[in-house]
Amino acid sequence: MALERWRDNLCWIQKILADGGYTGKAFASSVQELIGAEVEIAKRNEFHRFAVLPKRWVVERSFSWLEKNRRLWKNCERKLSTSLQMVALAFLGVLLRRL
Repeated sequence: MALERWRDNLCWIQKILADGGYTGKAFASSVQELIGAEVEIAKRNEFHRFAVLPKRWVVERSFSWLEKNRRLWKNCERKLSTSLQMVALAFLGVLLRRL
């Protein structure tokens, strides 16, 4: 799991907002054990009608901001660390534009 590798860098995180695909006690307990964070699942509407779900829009909005960066459309990087830095640079650009 990626959390094991980055455990020291993620110790300040208190809560993780995840999609419905991460439901289950196994994921939540492993996150709690590794970094001590609480897992909160943003669930969809049962009737599948459009509704703005609390906190889920934050994740969707962040993904839409990242999609505007051409470098992230296709992963052509050889190393994972380079891809992670491109995501960090994309978010840095978003933050700088909002100042």
